[in-house]
Amino acid sequence: MIGSVTVVGLGPGDEALITPEVTCALAVATDVVGYIPYVARIPSRDGLTLHASDNRVELERATHALEMAAEGRRVVVVSSGDPGVFAMASAVFEAVERTPRFASINIRVMPGITAMLAAAARVGAPLGHDFCAINLSDNLKPWEIVERRLRLAAQADFAMAFYNPRSASRPHQFACALDILREECETTRLVIFARAVATPEEDINIVTLAEARAQMADMRTVVLVGNAATRRIGPYAYTPRRAG
Repeated sequence: MIGSVTVVGLGPGDEALITPEVTCALAVATDVVGYIPYVARIPSRDGLTLHASDNRVELERATHALEMAAEGRRVVVVSSGDPGVFAMASAVFEAVERTPRFASINIRVMPGITAMLAAAARVGAPLGHDFCAINLSDNLKPWEIVERRLRLAAQADFAMAFYNPRSASRPHQFACALDILREECETTRLVIFARAVATPEEDINIVTLAEARAQMADMRTVVLVGNAATRRIGPYAYTPRRAG
């Protein structure tokens, strides 16, 4: 039996947004590895073992998946959204780099619909021109780097998508991020707070930068910030395809 690791994205929440390719990979898996709430989305069945673990053990989780694949198992590593966007695909390859014997294992990465794209689709097309995505968590990088990237992205007039904006352990940092944006951007800039997109708890609000408050976001929220040209048309927001 030849083992494999398949890294998949389960989309933002709605089961209809899981791609058929990912559904097929899960159907033939012997083991599913992932963060507790994501593994909970996978139905149990005969021949499948579920391995759920805590949020901050990504490298250990990836190593466990590779070890099982080396034993001949068909392992699926699950992430929400897309596995290559602030998720498990990078952790798997980091584990391979650290342990060269895993280099011969067949690894596939299957894309998923990430939160920023699901949120953008809900409100129209706010990412319709050049944009960037920034993870506001400083768990794996210094906050000074986050601040510098925010400032430069604002100066370059990118639309922006923010992941992990605010948590109980870092309640002040998103307020700092908003302050940086107010220093660099006009306060009429549109800000979209999209919480729990594609789930029954979905809540989406479009406000101006002047109206935006840190308390509007939590760890289930993706925040989209338009560029200088982003505008509202009734309930929709969109960014024109032409710059200037």
